[in-house]
Amino acid sequence: MESVGNIILYFVIAVSIIVFSVLTVTTRKILRSATYLLFTLFATAALYFQMDYPFLGAVQIAVYAGGIVVLFVFAILLTQQPGKDQQQMQSTRRALALTATLLGVALTAYCLFSYANFAGKIVPQAAEFDIQTIGRFLLSTDKLGYLLPFEAISILLLACIIGGVVIARKR
Repeated sequence: MESVGNIILYFVIAVSIIVFSVLTVTTRKILRSATYLLFTLFATAALYFQMDYPFLGAVQIAVYAGGIVVLFVFAILLTQQPGKDQQQMQSTRRALALTATLLGVALTAYCLFSYANFAGKIVPQAAEFDIQTIGRFLLSTDKLGYLLPFEAISILLLACIIGGVVIARKR
């Protein structure tokens, strides 16, 4: 049985992730958005620490909260004026964004409610994974490996950096 303190801490972390995620995508100042993203990533790391995955929490802080947010801030500073407000969204774009959001919520709800069936097919036993097993999963190229998506995202981030530098030089 979990303690009441753990349950309360879980809900505090979950609410902070939700609040900072919403603030990240709704604020008009882009540097504030990057700061809210940083808070979201730190709260996610706290969730990993609470679930007794200190390695994943440390990686979350080092890679995402440290590296990716710094990358975002430099890209923002290279491409935009940080103090300017963004223009208000047009009504057609707002409707499209609302539709995409509702589809995302529906997909997330479906994934959450069907997770038990899905997890039973992929991982037959609910065993504890050690760091070596997690490392093998992350760096393998077989069916459940994540090496190819990881490399694809790194190339995408590199293309974003190069694009930001090219746009900044044109100005």
